[in-house]
Amino acid sequence: MTKDIAVIGIGTTGFRATTPDLSYRELTYEAAKKAYMDAGVEPKQIGAFVATSEDFCEGYSIADEYSPDQLGAVLKSIYTVPGDFIQSMASGVMMLKSGLYDIVAVQGLSKASNMITKPYLTDFALDPIYNRPLKEHSDYIAGMEMNRYLYETGTSREACAQVVVKNKRNAMTNPLAGHGCELTLDYVLDSPMVSYPLSELDISPYSDGAVVIVMATAETALSLSDKPIWVRGIGWISDTPGLETRDWAKAVYAQMAADMAYKMAGIRSPRSEIDFVEISDEFSYKELQHLEALRLCSPGEAGLLTLEGATEITGELPVNPSGGCLGVGSILECTGGQKILDVVLQLRGEAGKNQLQDVSTGLAMSWRGLPTTTGAVAILSN
Repeated sequence: MTKDIAVIGIGTTGFRATTPDLSYRELTYEAAKKAYMDAGVEPKQIGAFVATSEDFCEGYSIADEYSPDQLGAVLKSIYTVPGDFIQSMASGVMMLKSGLYDIVAVQGLSKASNMITKPYLTDFALDPIYNRPLKEHSDYIAGMEMNRYLYETGTSREACAQVVVKNKRNAMTNPLAGHGCELTLDYVLDSPMVSYPLSELDISPYSDGAVVIVMATAETALSLSDKPIWVRGIGWISDTPGLETRDWAKAVYAQMAADMAYKMAGIRSPRSEIDFVEISDEFSYKELQHLEALRLCSPGEAGLLTLEGATEITGELPVNPSGGCLGVGSILECTGGQKILDVVLQLRGEAGKNQLQDVSTGLAMSWRGLPTTTGAVAILSN
């Protein structure tokens, strides 16, 4: 399994708080059409499709049965990963490396605005004996983790608030983002408390949207695209689902997924070999926790780097130049898709006002959200 794999097409609807004018099928169709046009392929040329969906989020049993029509995948090989987009991407990479197919498409979707009772759905992922009967809002889990992370690393709430300020500002110049705004540090710190020390503005809002990417083996990619983005490494890990036995201060899943991706990519010094990152920040502290888990800085250093401006678009290690989940929105199982999309745009030089200079390698990292400890990492180069 030594074949090189490249992303040759990307398509998205963009991301906004609500899409009353579009069904979830229409969102997928729009993203797929744009991705196929970008790749210069017809659906009939694609050998296999991977859909990303979770029945609880979609509101339909066996939701993937609704994927073939809008993807152009009728009577083709298609299956669903009920996880994150980067996990689906990993499945597509393995399909291509195995030699089964030359071209594979991967789809991710969020229609979060259809979900009236998201916290109750999250409760179904909790242990039915020990945790669910507590009947607490699921954000208390994030509050507990944030509290432990700040305590063990010496990170301040100000550093977490600066993540919010930075990412919301970045989103203002990203036309695909739906939650950009200009905030002050004090305004974020003074926002209503949800579960100490987690406040309302530490939590990313939800967005609707879809992403489709087209990947191909090297020979096919070079024949179809003059700007292939190479998948150098990919990794994914699930830690324990139990609240009682996990590490509350460290994102062990992110560290192990990154190590898997680094090994595949041949990366030995992440800080010097990776130019920028798009990482999961559903909660402000998660950006800092993930930066440290990815070995891009030492434990307790991420907050200091953020306060010093090192993670700004103009900094030495740009983090979430797209605006991240805090600025783009939390898009459920499609979160990793947004990360991949924006890494590809940066490496192509197509990120508009948020374009970074002289970048050749980017990292995308996703976390599946509460109450999981599941993460995935992909490393891409131009």
